[in-house]
Amino acid sequence: MGLKSAVSKPLAKWAMSSFYKAYQDPVMSQFMVLENLLRRSTNTAFGKDHSFVHIHHGKDFAQAVPVRDYEGIIPYINRLKEGEHDVLWPGQPLYLCKTSGTTSGTKYIPLTKESLPNHIGSARTALFAYIAETGNARFVDGKMIFLQGSPKLEKLPSGVRFGRLSGIVANHVPAYLQKNRMPSYETNTIEDWETKVNAIVRETSKENMSLISGIPSWVQMYFELLLKHTNRTNVREVFPNFDLFVFGGVNFEPYRAKFKELIGADIPSIELYPASEGFIAFQDSQDDDGLLLNVDSGIYFEFIKADEYFNENPRRYHLGEVELGVNYALILSNNAGLWAYSIGDTVKFTSLLPPKIKVTGRIKHFTSAFGEHIIAEEAEYVMSEAVKRFNLKINEFHLAPQVNPVDGGLPYHEWFVEWDERPSNISEIASFMNERMASKNVYYSDLIKGSVLKTLVITDVARGGFADYMRSQGKLGGQNKIPRLANDRKIADFLSNKK
Repeated sequence: MGLKSAVSKPLAKWAMSSFYKAYQDPVMSQFMVLENLLRRSTNTAFGKDHSFVHIHHGKDFAQAVPVRDYEGIIPYINRLKEGEHDVLWPGQPLYLCKTSGTTSGTKYIPLTKESLPNHIGSARTALFAYIAETGNARFVDGKMIFLQGSPKLEKLPSGVRFGRLSGIVANHVPAYLQKNRMPSYETNTIEDWETKVNAIVRETSKENMSLISGIPSWVQMYFELLLKHTNRTNVREVFPNFDLFVFGGVNFEPYRAKFKELIGADIPSIELYPASEGFIAFQDSQDDDGLLLNVDSGIYFEFIKADEYFNENPRRYHLGEVELGVNYALILSNNAGLWAYSIGDTVKFTSLLPPKIKVTGRIKHFTSAFGEHIIAEEAEYVMSEAVKRFNLKINEFHLAPQVNPVDGGLPYHEWFVEWDERPSNISEIASFMNERMASKNVYYSDLIKGSVLKTLVITDVARGGFADYMRSQGKLGGQNKIPRLANDRKIADFLSNKK
């Protein structure tokens, strides 16, 4: 056992015992967060516009501050970009996080001195939780890699710096982790993703890698290039001490079988829920795949039932009012100056005490050309069931409606699948997936039984087709994720040419 791992064990137990105190009464912890946010921001432009001085509890807040998405705060963001002080939060933001939103184009999300610890400390807390529970701290003695965007930052004319979230966070990695962290700064600043991943492969292939982290689709690309470069059968042959996989951004289940083959073993994993707007939750137990909500980290959460989200005045629920198993749109206010901000994600609670969630999809990402309203949770369930039932290995998939088939027949759901190994029994798989979707979504079941839709169709995508699509959008690699659901044929039409 190395010195770092020996020290990490008692440190992790101490840190987590303190951390969990906020979960003795998580609802009260949330109200205290809101009270502090309002008190700090009373004299900001936003606070004055919304009479923060007269808000005394969550109900007042919900009445005084309407829910906004990014378009709703653009006037305030523009003032920040021009260098104005005391707009959304006291002073100026340390950074503006530049992100390519899935529904709003390029966004600039403020990060402040007060909010930055949420982004940095939550990832550390997730690792401490793993160490405290399992007693395994071996990974801290080896090298760690975080597949991420460039740490290079730019400056607006006003002097405010901006960049990708992962790049901003990379500039604040604690000194004691710097020697363990890979890749090098020079490699990390390479802009072209494929060039960057190849450079990371060359740089890491002879290192003692023990922790690897990133969005699964891009980690898979890294693994495949690594095995090709080293001429090895699996990742464990290259990195015998690879001991922990940390991921976030997408449901991992459809990737699990492929990752087991690539790695050569089942290894422990930790799921994170980071976003530009805040580090929302993380998996704190290997015995529970629910993600512990960050109730005492400068973020106040509200929830709107997903099926009421587009109503004129949907009810907002605080943490003490939510129910298990209900699909909610996630709304947050934080110490970066976001107020009743809809981040676009939907979640379900798997536990109320402590509060744990699973991400179910995007409020604006669904397939409902015929009124079925398929959400990501349902599509990912269906694909995961097929992967397990038929021992499939896939790289990625996308679901879109086919409203006007060229043969003039019934419309259908078209599943575009990039296979790692194409199975021969596609029609059997399609039938199984169709049955699973019907069991999961009653509206889909009715459409099938009523002969409004025919059985879903699986369409092959050539190897690299999804990467080609992301490249065409300028979103290859980093923290970018491929939309798995659409209500139109934009992505589908591109993939149709990649068969």
